[in-house]
Amino acid sequence: MGPKTTKVYETLHARLAAGEYAPGDKFPSERTLVEELGIGRTALRQVLSRLVAEGALEVRGRSSYRVPGAVSVTAPEGLEPWRIHGERDLYDNRWVKLQLWDVEPPGVERFEHHVVKLHHVAVTAVLDDQERVLMMWRYRFVPQQWGWELPGGIVDEGEEPADTALREVVEETGWRPKSVEHIVTYQPMVGMVDSPHEIFVGRGAERVGSPTDLEEAGHIEWVPLADIPGLMARGELMGSGTLVALLHILANRGKQGVTASH
Repeated sequence: MGPKTTKVYETLHARLAAGEYAPGDKFPSERTLVEELGIGRTALRQVLSRLVAEGALEVRGRSSYRVPGAVSVTAPEGLEPWRIHGERDLYDNRWVKLQLWDVEPPGVERFEHHVVKLHHVAVTAVLDDQERVLMMWRYRFVPQQWGWELPGGIVDEGEEPADTALREVVEETGWRPKSVEHIVTYQPMVGMVDSPHEIFVGRGAERVGSPTDLEEAGHIEWVPLADIPGLMARGELMGSGTLVALLHILANRGKQGVTASH
């Protein structure tokens, strides 16, 4: 790093060390830091990459950073991962792949384990200034059940998950968020299924037309956040992505300005 870049690093490091940003807070955008600190974007990214490598920041989506959440536990050391000796396909089409993996847990005889590979998915909770979330009332034929869901869908090859999140909201609801923020990536069934789920929160939605994906849309409504615990208790919230996004919002309600006008 040159003198200017080093000075910016020291400035941001000092702010983080002084607790100017609380654990879990979103870090200022690259554009904001470039204008405030008088540094080029390429040099700034060197600084941010160093802070990420040091554990002072976490990357959340493309060019988005957050202060790591406070935790008291540490990951145990000295444990060995499972060894994977091979894999073979049993079934494969555009929607699902079923495989058998030859695996060996530490200290256990190796065996074959089924693995299901599904698509990469993005799900978005869109909020308005009345503490409501944009949801769809849909029928799912697999569990043969009606319920409320957030818009979401498959991340196309070469597509950024944030772009998928925005596209799916528009296609399924007719509303377009002004911004989407990545919250978490998780696997819904880690013991057997590989299907990364990206969760986003959208804000500042405006109506741009009618839904174009009529199969997915169902009935569309702005649901009060105050109703979410009751809907959960009644079993009317469908899908892990919907639950993860809404639980995140409820857990952080009032802490980080989770609502914004539309």
